Amino acid sequence: MNILVANDDGIQAEGIRRLVGALKELGDVYVFAPDGQRSANSHALSISRPVKVSRAEFEGAKEAYKVDGTPADSVKLGMDLLQRKGLKVDIIYSGINHGGNLGGDTVYSGTVSAAAEGAFLGIPAVAMSVNSHTPVYFEACCKAAAAVFPMALKTAGQGRVISINTPDIPEEEVKGIRPARLGVVTYDEWFDVLEETEDSVTYRYTGTPVFHEDEAGDADTLLIRQGYGTISMIKYDLNDYEGLEKIKGWEIELK
Repeated sequence: MNILVANDDGIQAEGIRRLVGALKELGDVYVFAPDGQRSANSHALSISRPVKVSRAEFEGAKEAYKVDGTPADSVKLGMDLLQRKGLKVDIIYSGINHGGNLGGDTVYSGTVSAAAEGAFLGIPAVAMSVNSHTPVYFEACCKAAAAVFPMALKTAGQGRVISINTPDIPEEEVKGIRPARLGVVTYDEWFDVLEETEDSVTYRYTGTPVFHEDEAGDADTLLIRQGYGTISMIKYDLNDYEGLEKIKGWEIELK
């Protein structure tokens, strides 16, 4: 069993180290991860510049490589390089992310997008996250990663991403893992001015999450605050089918 592991926090992150440790008994682990922080890169690909791949030392991995590109680059290159060696990737894991990937944040997530790249290629794909940017407790997330493994293998070819989030609390305090739909995430956001000259201004985007207590009980954003881990199934289909029916009646003339 060949497992490709990627992330968006970079190959040096504690989360990916812990994930590899949780998966190494389940198969041969191959790490392809960015060489530095790439959070919120979404599904960006480096099509306008070359991408460098370098060997790296990584405990628990059969082979490891650092990529000076995006999370999606890492998976694309990893798949290609392993295929050249005659190795078939059976499943892709991405994470463990330092920070939750809940609700609409999944759109921006490099972690989820790295997994999605595998799903697009017909490979079972799992994204793992702990809901803190400075996580301490990875144990529940690691156990969930191993527990979902046999079930995730059955999703090959379905174009789905399994997304698991756990709260940053001791494993024994996690109330369980619940199936959840993606909830609503909004932010009180602003741009800090870092530097200002006569001709330009340098900004940094920042913000704090706004919680919506009126969310339905199966929303991942609510369950995680209640002390549950969540498991969600994400499928990429951007069609608005109701809207498509409406535009079928439009008459557009080109004059």
